[in-house]
Amino acid sequence: MTKPSLPELLHAAVTAVGGTERPGQVAMAEAVAEAIDDGSHLLVQAGTGTGKSLGYLVPALAHGERVVVATATLALQRQLVERDLPRTVESLHPLLRRRPEFAMLKGRSNYLCLHRLHEGVPQDEEEGLFDQFEAAAPTSKLGQDLLRVRDWADETETGDRDDLTPGISDRAWAQVSVSSRECLGASKCAYGAECFAEMARERAKLSEVVVTNHALLAIDAIEGAPVLPQHEVLIVDEAHELVSRVTGVATGELTPGQVNRAVRRAAKLVNEKAADQLQTAAEGFERLMELALPGRLEEIPEDLGYALMALRDACRTVISAIGATRDKSVQDEDAVRKQALASVENVHDVAERITNGSEWDVVWYERHDRFGASLRVAPMSVSGLLREKLFADRSVVLTSATLKLGGDFNGVGASLGLAPEGSEGDDLPQWKGIDVGSPFDYRKQGILYVAKHLARPARDGDRADMLDELTELIQAAGGRTLGLFSSMRGAQLAAEELRSRIPEFPILLQGEETLGELIKNFAADPETCLFGTLSLWQGVDVPGPSCQLVVMDKIPFPRPDDPLMSARQKAVEEAGGNGFMAGATHAALLMAQGAGRLVRASGDRGVVAVLDQRLATARYGSYLKASLPDFWFTTDRNQVRKSLAAIDAVAKQAEAGSEAG
Repeated sequence: MTKPSLPELLHAAVTAVGGTERPGQVAMAEAVAEAIDDGSHLLVQAGTGTGKSLGYLVPALAHGERVVVATATLALQRQLVERDLPRTVESLHPLLRRRPEFAMLKGRSNYLCLHRLHEGVPQDEEEGLFDQFEAAAPTSKLGQDLLRVRDWADETETGDRDDLTPGISDRAWAQVSVSSRECLGASKCAYGAECFAEMARERAKLSEVVVTNHALLAIDAIEGAPVLPQHEVLIVDEAHELVSRVTGVATGELTPGQVNRAVRRAAKLVNEKAADQLQTAAEGFERLMELALPGRLEEIPEDLGYALMALRDACRTVISAIGATRDKSVQDEDAVRKQALASVENVHDVAERITNGSEWDVVWYERHDRFGASLRVAPMSVSGLLREKLFADRSVVLTSATLKLGGDFNGVGASLGLAPEGSEGDDLPQWKGIDVGSPFDYRKQGILYVAKHLARPARDGDRADMLDELTELIQAAGGRTLGLFSSMRGAQLAAEELRSRIPEFPILLQGEETLGELIKNFAADPETCLFGTLSLWQGVDVPGPSCQLVVMDKIPFPRPDDPLMSARQKAVEEAGGNGFMAGATHAALLMAQGAGRLVRASGDRGVVAVLDQRLATARYGSYLKASLPDFWFTTDRNQVRKSLAAIDAVAKQAEAGSEAG
């Protein structure tokens, strides 16, 4: 039997999912197949509606080697495992003459821990474990969540938190899950043979396609101990998120609460001298954290440095003492010891990292109204780490709707540790970037409007003219507005003001309900508006008439007092580069994602309104505009109002016809 061609396979898969084959999808599949065949690396920009998941799954399955697919969002992971992969595998089976296995793999804390469930949770204040089900009142939210988990444990096959619906609070889940550091290990645990996390790992080892998340991919790269099975191909979807997710995994944090928790957990397991040493160090650290001022610490103050060294040394003593002593009077001593060790080791590692003072790390102090003071340390850049760990021994395909910023892939490539496309060098990963376009006609479906007449926005300044403009735009659009703000404070002020100005248009505000509920309610009522900040720039998929106006209050440059971003910009300048463009790249990525909320289907029409004159007047405006979909561009406010009113009229006519029918 002759080997089926890629077009045959793609056609079978697209038919199976009820889709339509698109030129961009075909181009993507061919490029992915070529990269896998020759072991090279590929960046693919594929606009919304391209069908990019089949564009990479089909060539990957056809090749026959193990592939890891890493995504940023739970929604895409579920789509791949529950819809795209089952249908694709079945459709390709007659042609490939095999049925590839696939599995999802997450970090250990995402799975129900049977030891915790049945034996209890280590308690900080007392020896041994306590029964969380008895401790929580059955009528409380916590108690109800825990009882639901206990019932669910008898029926679930995966133990995956995301399979528990409706979900439960983080506090409740923490009672029935463990981190990798807290885990006893399958060989030492009475429930090792039934462990959901271990079963997930075994399924992944036997599967041709393993779907995971960016965080687990980062852990696999950073920590050196492999958590993913060996694989020949890595596909990173939603790749615009990868750098921030890897940075998050590589960031350490110390808080007084975290340190005191480690003290309590270790106190009953070590000798009095070691416990007192850690207690004294913790008190010294907490005292200094109350005095510190927020901001980057380019040099660690002397007194804080001494406090961190004392904490590091005390943790080292306790770690040795925990290993040297046994106390059979402690109920389920191994579990209690393991949790205490995990807490102390984490404090030790972060304290040591900060005191070592690597030039590649950024350290800063934060004070949060709700969570209190914290000390954080993050890598100046993860590009070197990604170049070394991600691109070394496998073919890597990275794809997203927004990878081409300012007209090329080099900005995103640099953040991933890649030299400019086409650069020569034995130690440089070779890659190429392709833009397969979008099935949407952006120039006919959308308008990019810049409110050039508004005053230049000042940081945290009162923008009465912007609120006037926003009010008029929403009225012209008949509601139907997604408001993307550069700060939560800006979103709150706008929501408060416009609720009083235009009460006929309900305004939902991020934080007042869960994100899922907000988006559901926004989609259900066309006259409703939704205001919010960062997660809305990237997390809203509402095709149709409920979202016909996307407003950005201003260009989302990083705040000047953002410690990590300002440190990165300074490092670029010291190396002879343009530090400002590092911030512009960040803004371009967010704006491209935000503008992508407007057109989600072939029938969508609307306006992206940027209420910041700099997009039209500043020198860097052309770079930012080149990163956005190719909408028809205007600064004519009257024309935009007429267009919005016309789009609104068409939508209302369609809605009336639908109700009549």
